[in-house]
Amino acid sequence: MLVRRPARPELAPFVRVLWTTDAPAVPDSRGPVLERVLPSGEMHLALRLSGPPFRFLDGMSDRGARVPGYAVVGGARTTPYLKEIATPALSVGALLSPGAAAHVFGAPADELAGRHTPLDALWSAAVEEIRERLFEAATASRRLDVFEAILASRVPRVAGLHPAVAHALGRLAAGARVGDIVDETGYSHRHFVAVFRDATGLTPKRFGRVHRFRRAVVRLAGNPLASHSRVALETGYADQAHLIREFREHAGVTPATYRELAGSRLHHLPVRPPDG
Repeated sequence: MLVRRPARPELAPFVRVLWTTDAPAVPDSRGPVLERVLPSGEMHLALRLSGPPFRFLDGMSDRGARVPGYAVVGGARTTPYLKEIATPALSVGALLSPGAAAHVFGAPADELAGRHTPLDALWSAAVEEIRERLFEAATASRRLDVFEAILASRVPRVAGLHPAVAHALGRLAAGARVGDIVDETGYSHRHFVAVFRDATGLTPKRFGRVHRFRRAVVRLAGNPLASHSRVALETGYADQAHLIREFREHAGVTPATYRELAGSRLHHLPVRPPDG
């Protein structure tokens, strides 16, 4: 996987990270498997250029399957979802910054939150033509260059994050209370929450909770010997029980199970088949 920050300065307010993967020279003969994708609080854009379309599951059977196509926008969320992984495919994608949705997709982030939306429902441009352009790129680096050009054509030349939202993001990262942040902005609580949700897809409280969860994920994975009570203290939870409750809500598993299953991709966990 090639991962980099955008080189075009006009994308800096909107795109945090770009990535692309190559299909393997020898196809994987294994059948589809499932992975649990943990919430990050961020919005994702992903295009699959080869192989089968994206497939997400509500449970362990095909009855809850959703197939949004080959190009999807994953809104900010606070709960996990299941993703079917078939043969590794040629793909390209981006992690978007708060405030990007309205400019890149023409929709507020809260309308896209908690679900996967087909890209062709948001862009009037022919998504299949975009996929073909990306597929024809000779190298991974060139593929990201083409992807940047496509994204740059969608955004205004001059734009910035709402000052109150920018202020809140920094304060939430420092563990500030939402009520204190509202007082600092000078807005009413209702107006501030509406502005923040429009930019990020989440309320300030839920945004802060999922980003605290992200810090715990990094700490659990980075220091396998740290106790759960220590991780809870270092990442802003009241105690170990609070950490476990929040982990169950955001990940669907306990911290202990997360440590057992986690690999190199911190927010992606394999789903073990049911016993029997």
